[in-house]
Amino acid sequence: MSFAALDLPRPLVTALSRQGIEVPFPIQTACIPDALAGRDLLGRGQTGSGKTLAFGLPLLARVAGTPAAPKRPKALVLVPTRELAQQVRDVLEPLGRGLCVRARVVVGGTSYAKQIESLRRGVEVLVATPGRLTDLINQGSCSLADVEIVVLDEADQMADMGFLPAVRALLDQVPAGGQRMLFSATLDRDVDTIVRRYLTDPVTHSLEPASLSVTTMEHHALLVSRDQKVAVTAAIANRDGRTILFARTRHGVDRLATQLGRLGVRAGTLHGGKAQGARTRTLAQFREGEFGALIATDVAARGIHVDDVSLVVHVDPPADPKHYLHRAGRTARGGGAGTVVTLVMPNEVRSFDSLSRQAGVRPKRTSVTAGDAALASLTGARTPDGRPIEVQLDPERSARRPYRAPAPSRDRGTRFDRGTTGFGNGRGRPAARRRRPAA
Repeated sequence: MSFAALDLPRPLVTALSRQGIEVPFPIQTACIPDALAGRDLLGRGQTGSGKTLAFGLPLLARVAGTPAAPKRPKALVLVPTRELAQQVRDVLEPLGRGLCVRARVVVGGTSYAKQIESLRRGVEVLVATPGRLTDLINQGSCSLADVEIVVLDEADQMADMGFLPAVRALLDQVPAGGQRMLFSATLDRDVDTIVRRYLTDPVTHSLEPASLSVTTMEHHALLVSRDQKVAVTAAIANRDGRTILFARTRHGVDRLATQLGRLGVRAGTLHGGKAQGARTRTLAQFREGEFGALIATDVAARGIHVDDVSLVVHVDPPADPKHYLHRAGRTARGGGAGTVVTLVMPNEVRSFDSLSRQAGVRPKRTSVTAGDAALASLTGARTPDGRPIEVQLDPERSARRPYRAPAPSRDRGTRFDRGTTGFGNGRGRPAARRRRPAA
């Protein structure tokens, strides 16, 4: 079946053809007719299965024809991360030009002024993260009163990140009777609550069980000792081809990049502590091949939609089966092949065995050390030359306000007044003051 056979507007089919996209993926073939008919839709499939076009093409077709009023979008796509928002916009915006449909992004970490100006000019399709959209609505810069279609993409991740209260508050502002589409890799209790409350008689398209990874992935557990872990990681990161490595925390990401740099391996870093401009540049450099290894946290990984990632490495084993599958989904996208390896230290074997069973995968176990033929065979690892390279980490920008020491109290009569002796006496009374000697 071709896209033309799905009754999409000709400008959309032409735009797809210009990009070399001729044949729809299975989830697109399943979802597009129902979405074009205005049905509420529940889509479940692994990441990389083509969900953006599955909801994006019918969304563009349905909002075309009438320009949006200033500050009042006609369609809303809610996503959990800034990177995913930009990815969705990058897919929809060029396709919408032939239909005179504008797609814009509002996300945190970027200029309010530019986003407010875009909304003032009018936007048919708004792609947003919940927090920034809520702020703009509260400022009076955006209204959801004209929204006809709402899409929740990666709904399970929004639940994991604690966004569902904000999502519910936004959905409550959308007029009743419009179309709702929800896409998620899993349908746990929190996501199911959204489905039951906001979707009306949804048609469900579930292409594969949520607990199973795609069949084109190979899964391996590499058993490493603690003192070999960094050397093994460096050899893997030094391979040919695109590699994404996962660490559990922001600090762990930056620390690993520094360790690899000391061994002569350059790697980009991606986590929520980096400014949005730095995150965007890092992804662009990774796509363009300026470096072959990218180290990321789970949250940042939701926006990594990069083709030809042939290897995913869990440097730190994931916290749960869901995170394992989401991380693994950065490879074997669109039916391609990929390899997923987890570095498992002796004290982590039992917990990883339990996690992998719950994730529905059976990784092959191999004990490895740096320089092993087995390591090279499984991952393409190459021993780095050991010449240190300079690693410039972008300064973290924490979501929390930076700590500032409190100003000294000017009330000399309080217990916290240090006086000239420097400290209080610890019994709730002001510190004693020295008397100046009489002249």
